[in-house]
Amino acid sequence: MSANDLKLAVIAGEVSGDLLGADLVKSLRPLVKGDLSLIGVGGEGLEAEGLNSLFDYSELSIMGISQVLARLPKLILRIRQTARAIVAAKPDILVIIDSPDFTHRVARIVRKSLPDLPIVNYVCPSVWAWKPERAVNMRPYVDHVLAVLPFEPEVMQRLGGPPTTYVGHRLASDANVLSVRARQIEKGTGSSPGSVTCLLLPGSRGSEISRLLPAFGEAADELRSRHPDMRFLLPTVPRQENLVRQITASWPVQPEITVGATAKWKAFAEADAAVAASGTVILELALAGIPVVSTYKADWIIRLMHKRIKIWTAAIPNLVADYAIVPEYLNEAIRAGALSRWVERLTGNTPERQAMLAGYGTVWQRMTTEKPPGETAARVVLDVLNTKKPGHF
Repeated sequence: MSANDLKLAVIAGEVSGDLLGADLVKSLRPLVKGDLSLIGVGGEGLEAEGLNSLFDYSELSIMGISQVLARLPKLILRIRQTARAIVAAKPDILVIIDSPDFTHRVARIVRKSLPDLPIVNYVCPSVWAWKPERAVNMRPYVDHVLAVLPFEPEVMQRLGGPPTTYVGHRLASDANVLSVRARQIEKGTGSSPGSVTCLLLPGSRGSEISRLLPAFGEAADELRSRHPDMRFLLPTVPRQENLVRQITASWPVQPEITVGATAKWKAFAEADAAVAASGTVILELALAGIPVVSTYKADWIIRLMHKRIKIWTAAIPNLVADYAIVPEYLNEAIRAGALSRWVERLTGNTPERQAMLAGYGTVWQRMTTEKPPGETAARVVLDVLNTKKPGHF
């Protein structure tokens, strides 16, 4: 290696993190005078940038504490394997991306063996939602946090966490989001009678699909009885297609099931409103301008620990705007009658639809940035590296 080469260790545990990591690497390349080599864990995006992942990162795509506990032995094995590989490689800097149950445990082990290695955390842990003590507990092993939500730097400072920079959210500059957003603005106030299209988005994990999709089916049945011409689009990911088809096979109202990213964005462009699983997709819909009702069914451990959850809402658009834009239904409160009536109000030229779209405008204004997130993130990464290792770049 020459003095101008950069060896970057990167760990991404889910598809969203892999996309962020790939975008970061693309933005780093023009700023690095020599070669940029990668070691760590990631998926298709990072592999396209030259990463040979230590193992299949889909092993880390787990949701809920009960799933973490069920897979704990394998998780511990992968944590140790990843930490050993990074320590042996002696990279110039380590970037951990989201998936804190895995990435932060690796970072702590690596910091003990390589105390001078700069470590950057891309995607702030949700310390604003629960376990706020995690912010200050990160300081011994994280040098800087790259936040993707605009309110997070202030929260981290208040809680005594590491220095944090808002770099922007990839969705705010995503070409697909921008295309759908333009289409939704073009459509205007709402659907015309007889042409209503409702998205059903039960999530991308098997557990949440199994919990939510039956309730979505009941809502679709009620909506079709009240609006015979209503269409239902259900885009899903390839690995969940069989499960989705199995659950919907007995529905009186058959949704149009499509698979893959291209089909998903086509469905978004055609939609007038959505019923969706709580998560990143709620932010996607908000930035794209599609009114939505958010739903979430917690696993049994989360239900037991609900008093530890500090947040007033699970919908990211609500947090960004600091008021309730998106209606939310949790657990047993998820009822077909409530979901169907919200869809009715959100698909026409109603005060509810207009209020939600106005709120989306506030979210858009607060989340857009002058520079793409990857570019800002890349410059912060190099700044941290130069602070820890002066003169390296």
